[in-house]
Amino acid sequence: MTLRFEEADRVKNLPAYLFARIEKLIEEKREKGIDVISLGIGDPDMPTPDYIINELKKEADNSANHQYPSSVGMLSYRQAVADWYKNRFGVELDPKSEVVSLVGSKEGIGHISWCYLNPGDVVLVPDPGYPVYSGGAILAGAHPYYMPLKEENNFLPDLSAIPVDVAQKAKMMFINYPNNPTGATADEVFYKEIVAFAKQYNILVCHDAAYSEISFDGYKPISFMQVPGAKDVGIEFHSVSKTFNMTGWRIGWAVGHPDVVDALGRLKSNVDSGQFQAVQYAAIKGLTGPNDFIDKMCGVYQERRDILVDALNEMGWKLAKPKGTFYVWAPVPKGYSSESFAEAVLDKTGIVITPGTGYGAEGAGYFRIALTVPKDRMLDAVDRLKKSFGAVEF
Repeated sequence: MTLRFEEADRVKNLPAYLFARIEKLIEEKREKGIDVISLGIGDPDMPTPDYIINELKKEADNSANHQYPSSVGMLSYRQAVADWYKNRFGVELDPKSEVVSLVGSKEGIGHISWCYLNPGDVVLVPDPGYPVYSGGAILAGAHPYYMPLKEENNFLPDLSAIPVDVAQKAKMMFINYPNNPTGATADEVFYKEIVAFAKQYNILVCHDAAYSEISFDGYKPISFMQVPGAKDVGIEFHSVSKTFNMTGWRIGWAVGHPDVVDALGRLKSNVDSGQFQAVQYAAIKGLTGPNDFIDKMCGVYQERRDILVDALNEMGWKLAKPKGTFYVWAPVPKGYSSESFAEAVLDKTGIVITPGTGYGAEGAGYFRIALTVPKDRMLDAVDRLKKSFGAVEF
């Protein structure tokens, strides 16, 4: 007899992961022979630079790298992260106490809730937002309080709208700029408001800066760590995934408040054994290597962005071109919900887009398109959209 086992509440309460459903949908369509253009999952399509791959090959041949690594990362890797922050943002970091390695930033974002949230605690989460912010909190038994990101507020949370009693209970806050899924950006004025709010209510701020190097039209995002007082109230998550097209390599970092960095490192020492040292050496090569690769990559994304946004605006949208990330966030046409429009686009065109509700209730009425397909496929996609939908109304 096959036994059945009851799942823990923390797992029962988890929503189905958005991209797992999208991957299944793509597989089903392709099995039917449909030429699917996936503009749903934000996974870079350009290759990792050769100089990084070659470094991995070299270090993989070194048997000294075949043993257990340090759970917090090699000091040379953490030093490379600190040097990169100094060169890129002018931020001084102690590699020994203010930098910890991660098995990709997603891992750290999920685990930080385990470090600071007890069952029943409150965490402030952007809505729409990356699902892992709330997922990690739910696994810790905490209650997400969703901060609406409204178009009229440039997709920034309105801190004044958070009830005082909620702010007093909150122990953590997640923010993310340049923002997934909206493509919105934040400036120093906003970050200073965050620091002041966090100090007023004793809230740990966790900033996800995964897209800081994907920007256009001469715009250069700043780091939360650049703002006075940021290190006193929080940490910043980042990785080489989007910067060097290394999403599958799974290596990132968290920097900032030394006590928080230490807590995350201590938790990690109990749940993982760190990242393969050869991968760390490859990441070092990226962080210390030439920057012209990033500029060229952003130029490719910008061309795709322009093709897509110009085509949508010709069809009836009135979209501004995002200055950061490789996403376009747009309202659905009249007569559709987020889900029904995504279904209609897939059925009529074979194109996968992501319904906004996959990022939270406030994503209703929107959809997200990723710019992670080659130019010819993007041109094909916009041609299919124009032929199938023509002019749209709002």
